[in-house]
Amino acid sequence: MNLSMAPELLISILNTKLRNDYATLYDLCEDLDVHLNDLEAILLKHHYHYDEQQNQIKKGLK
Repeated sequence: MNLSMAPELLISILNTKLRNDYATLYDLCEDLDVHLNDLEAILLKHHYHYDEQQNQIKKGLK
């Protein structure tokens, strides 16, 4: 998966995949061969975070 796309587009795609196909962000990363640390760094850079309880990436810091 290309992580260098526009952040809003990336988040939209990831949230759709999380909602429809994956139980956790870790599962998504494993299946798509994405390093979790790289994705988390991108999320933080653009002021997003992963909410484990809702299995969703959200705007703002925890």
